Amino acid sequence: MSYTIDRLFEGAAFDAIETRTREALAANGFGVLTEIDVAATMKKKIDVDMPGYKILGACNPKLAYQAIGHEPKVGAMLPCNVILRAVDGGIEVSAVDPQASMAGIDNDQAEGRGGPGQGDAGDGGRRDLTPPGRAERARRGKGVSKRLETRVRTRV
Repeated sequence: MSYTIDRLFEGAAFDAIETRTREALAANGFGVLTEIDVAATMKKKIDVDMPGYKILGACNPKLAYQAIGHEPKVGAMLPCNVILRAVDGGIEVSAVDPQASMAGIDNDQAEGRGGPGQGDAGDGGRRDLTPPGRAERARRGKGVSKRLETRVRTRV
């Protein structure tokens, strides 16, 4: 399983794609909390030149709040990083694949496999505490992460 969702914009200017990416994130309720200009940082810290490379730390507060409510340690995976980088022929935009990112979480509710309003089968949220295997979790999909993936794929 790949850990990023990627899209190449052939012949595009870095600034134009950054603007477009920020607009797509905002249109889907995501704000940019952090921004790291990796190319500028590398030049400043170790005096090397590299092609344009920027990391945007994006967060949808509603999705983040929901995920943290179900699994408090999920904050270690936030915000969701989106990378813009200059490559031969254009600009590549890559976002962390939320399904791959959340594959290690053994919390049914954080993964969208149950809980109020998510088809809890009438058991009031009580389930067998034996966590399914990693492959099974990845195959089933994740509630919060699946919604994020759909928004990233359709807008950027």
